Amino acid sequence: MEVRVLLKKQEGKDQNYAKHEASGLNKTVTMDEEMFAFPKDELNTFLGSNFSLNCHLTVSGAFTAHRRMKTLSSPSNSTTISGFILLGFPCPREGQILLFVLFFVVYLLTLMGNASIICAVRWDQRLHTPMYLLLANFSFLEIWYVTSTVPNMLVNFLSDTKVISFSGCFLQFYFFFSLGSTECFFLAVMAFDRYLAICRPLHYPALMTGCFCNILVISCWVLGFLWFPVPIIIISQMSFCGSRIIDHFLCDPGPLLALSCVRDSLIELTSSTLSSLLLFIPFFFIMGSYALVMRAVLRVPSAAGRRKAFSTCGSHLTVVSLFYGSVMVMYVSPTSEHTAGMQKLVTLFYSVVTPLINPVIYSLRNKDMKRAMKKLLKI
Repeated sequence: MEVRVLLKKQEGKDQNYAKHEASGLNKTVTMDEEMFAFPKDELNTFLGSNFSLNCHLTVSGAFTAHRRMKTLSSPSNSTTISGFILLGFPCPREGQILLFVLFFVVYLLTLMGNASIICAVRWDQRLHTPMYLLLANFSFLEIWYVTSTVPNMLVNFLSDTKVISFSGCFLQFYFFFSLGSTECFFLAVMAFDRYLAICRPLHYPALMTGCFCNILVISCWVLGFLWFPVPIIIISQMSFCGSRIIDHFLCDPGPLLALSCVRDSLIELTSSTLSSLLLFIPFFFIMGSYALVMRAVLRVPSAAGRRKAFSTCGSHLTVVSLFYGSVMVMYVSPTSEHTAGMQKLVTLFYSVVTPLINPVIYSLRNKDMKRAMKKLLKI
């Protein structure tokens, strides 16, 4: 058992402080920078009537002997950290409430839009094809992607402290980037599906079977969640100095690395390299697939056939452009070059706005989906 006793002596306006630490039979008392050691049974003799006693008792067993809290170290002091402060969008209280209402409505609309696509694909037998099954899985992914950020953002709008725990911060970091990685792979798989359907129409039913489609979906989820664990674990083991404040609405690598005690260029390079590979490999695959699709479409003799092919691919290309355009601005170039406001706006666009408008894009540009949505809503 460990006992810490804080002794405060009050004599008029003078205040002397003594810190008593006892462990076993020995204790050490520090008063006015002088050290004293004496047996435990003399503690009562040391404490006089002119002392006010404030005791803080900490009892720890063997099962907590090696537990350590993450600490913030600075040249002048060391403080205990149990979390970070997410500034979000600083503004007066009325502005915070307005932002809460706005993002709450956006969150509900995002859930409803993506859930509608899932239900339409599930209940309309004509949509039980690989293209729409991939779209339903993509909508399911979008629901979780937006859920990894917006609920915590809503809590912060109404919070006075805006604190996120250390473990909560890195859990959000992991799920946000893992779901984002999964989205990159899904967009590539959906482009591959369109390539097979348009460029290899006779072989498409034999190639894109239900079993193969399920394998592609599972592979996207597994690769997405295995892409970033190592750098996230390394960053979580770093020491953070100075302020706990993160000028962002989520735990992002740029602001977190800026809080580290020692800037590690190797970790920054590793994070940037993994981000670049994750973005560019699927992006070039998508662009290659659609280049071949475009070549095949231009060879179609009828104008109606070309319009139908462009309509089928147009919605997916729009989603790819919106997502990759904003993500590449953020993570391909060094994060230190972006201002905090720029980071927030770009991250807000690809993490909140695109999941909101994706169901609209896919529904408006696809006749089969519009028919299924009308049937679902009984319009």
